[in-house]
Amino acid sequence: MSRIGKRPITVPQGVTVQIDGTHVAVKGPKGSLERDLNPQVTAKLEGDQVVVEVAQDDREANAMHGLSRTLIQNMVQGVVEPFTKTLEISGVGYRAELKGKVLNLQVGLSHEVNFDVPEDIECKVDKQVTVQLSSPNKESVGQFAAKIRGVRPSEPYKGKGIKYAGERVRRKEGKTGSK
Repeated sequence: MSRIGKRPITVPQGVTVQIDGTHVAVKGPKGSLERDLNPQVTAKLEGDQVVVEVAQDDREANAMHGLSRTLIQNMVQGVVEPFTKTLEISGVGYRAELKGKVLNLQVGLSHEVNFDVPEDIECKVDKQVTVQLSSPNKESVGQFAAKIRGVRPSEPYKGKGIKYAGERVRRKEGKTGSK
C-alpha cells in the first residue's frame, strides 16, 4: 500500500468535490478542475474528506494509489490558491512582452518566438525580464513554463537565457588561452 495514498484529503470550506465513478470534479473560489482517474483506483467522499482506495492489490495499482491521491490533492489546493511559476530572462537584449494572449520572446535568436497563452493560465510580464504564470492546474503551469524555458535555457558560461526563479545555474570558467 502507498503511504501517500492512505492519507485522506481534507476539503476546505468553499470547495465542492463531486465524484462520479472514476471522474472527479473540484470547484472552488479560484476555478474548477476535472480529471478522470485510473480505473484501478476509487475515490470516495466521506464528510469533508476524500479517501482514495485501491481496487486491486498489485504493484501498478499501488503506484496509481499515491499518484491519484496527489492529483486530487493538487486539484483541491489549486482551486483555493492557484499555483505559480516565475521565469527570469537574463541577457543583453533578451526580453519578453505580452500582446493580448500571446507571449512574445526575444532571446537572441534570428526571430521572435511567440507562444499562445492557454486559456486556464494567467500570464504577467514585469519589466520585460520576469514572466509570472499562475493557474489552478499545476500540471498546465509546469508544462507551459517548461515549454517557455526550453526556447533558451540558461547557459553556464555567461548565464544568459531563461531560468526559473530561484534556480541556480552552475557557472563554468571559459577557455584559459595559450601561454
